[in-house]
Amino acid sequence: MARRGETIEIAGHRLVLTNPDKVLYPESGTTKREVLRYYQDTAELLLPCAAGRPVTRKRWVEGVAGPAFFQKDLEVGAPDWVPTRVQHHRDHDNTYPVLDAATGAATLAWFAQLAALELHVPQWRFEPDGRPGNPDRMVFDLDPGEGVGLPACVAVAKLVRRALEAAGHDCVPVTSGSKGIHLYAAIDGSRSSEEIDGFAHELAASLEAAHPDLVVSTMRKADRRGRVLVDWSQNSASKTTVAPYSLRGRSRPTVAMPRTWREITSGRLRQIELREVLAMVRRRGDAAAPLHAAVRA
Repeated sequence: MARRGETIEIAGHRLVLTNPDKVLYPESGTTKREVLRYYQDTAELLLPCAAGRPVTRKRWVEGVAGPAFFQKDLEVGAPDWVPTRVQHHRDHDNTYPVLDAATGAATLAWFAQLAALELHVPQWRFEPDGRPGNPDRMVFDLDPGEGVGLPACVAVAKLVRRALEAAGHDCVPVTSGSKGIHLYAAIDGSRSSEEIDGFAHELAASLEAAHPDLVVSTMRKADRRGRVLVDWSQNSASKTTVAPYSLRGRSRPTVAMPRTWREITSGRLRQIELREVLAMVRRRGDAAAPLHAAVRA
């Protein structure tokens, strides 16, 4: 691994890794070197979940004890081999980096160099002509309110799973690396983001009506106390969710970790840290694999 300011080469692409021993997670002592190694070791797992989508980076330049900021547009001085796509908005354009099979491992290393710990993506991919496509997956973010934690999220995850199965969708759970659980369902791309957003909203509202003491589907924080928010809104074309296998900028180096339903319902559920990821995948495989059928080459 690199020393201070040393040029490294990954998949035929060069970049300068500065301050590799800088501690980004003081509580665990995790360094930039270790963050880069994590993203290299998990590239084959992360890329199918994030390739072809605009990547919004959340950066902690001074480590997680310092301030953070979101970055959408490509950074000044970015390597010329980083693929980009332009997303057009009504009053402005954003030029995003995009992960792909050819340069993805190197781009992930560049993200680590920038202390871009969290990688956020929408549920749609760019079409070959550069336009945003229809979503190829649906997501629900189960966010526990004050006074409840992961056990309540598990109870709600079971309800969402049952409702999705009734609609013909299997779903993959992901412990978010923060407080809650994300649920993803692969979809066929035949419906627009607006349609999927509407479907997800109706599902969340129906669960709230059936389980008002446990579920809330509105965003007001005052309504969440003692309940779990089923956040359906991240299916909007303009919203993003932290990508499966992304690190999180918490006090410790937790990961948005795809899980099996056996793990979710084990009664011992907790958030997973970067040093645990590869051993888990070697033991029981990639729990996100059911989502990959929706990812086009």
